[in-house]
Amino acid sequence: MLITRRLSLIVFAATLAGCATTGAPLSTATVGAYRETIDLDGKLSVNYIKDGRQESLTGNFSWEQRPGRIDVSLASPLGQTLATIAVTPEGATLTQADRAPRTAADIDSLTQQTLGWTLPVSGLRDWLQGYALGADGKRFAASPANNSVLTKDGWRLRFVSWQDEASAQPLPRRIDAERSAAGDIQDLAIRIVITPAG
Repeated sequence: MLITRRLSLIVFAATLAGCATTGAPLSTATVGAYRETIDLDGKLSVNYIKDGRQESLTGNFSWEQRPGRIDVSLASPLGQTLATIAVTPEGATLTQADRAPRTAADIDSLTQQTLGWTLPVSGLRDWLQGYALGADGKRFAASPANNSVLTKDGWRLRFVSWQDEASAQPLPRRIDAERSAAGDIQDLAIRIVITPAG
């Protein structure tokens, strides 16, 4: 049970952090509303099948993004910090309270090191702001009228609700992401609910 819990925590952490770094960031020259600096809080739930068993995790996250760095803190539903992840161009570090930090050159290498396989997730830094790289290789800008896309790396995204639907470029409040397979994980489904600022 403890091993399953640790594996689930690593999948949870890697899912969130892995999304952070593997896609090329949007440029403000191509998308005027994209911000390099953001601070977000929210809730995350992950459901998947591994070894024929249904697994699920829920928790809270805090996301701090600056040019060249992303810091993610993961907490239990009751607020206990479970892990922190720091991602820079120099590498990725996963820290858990009861273990030595794990580091690697990038988040893909870190997931390979901790899980034995790479969790091929990309784009969350874009998803949190309502963007994605579509299967056609073009940038997708979500809106209430155009809220779903299949990404270049195989994710089915649906931007379900918005923080301020009436604004010129609304920010997502809830994002659902699904993928049929990621390594030996099947039917991976992620729900992200962003807490509105203020």
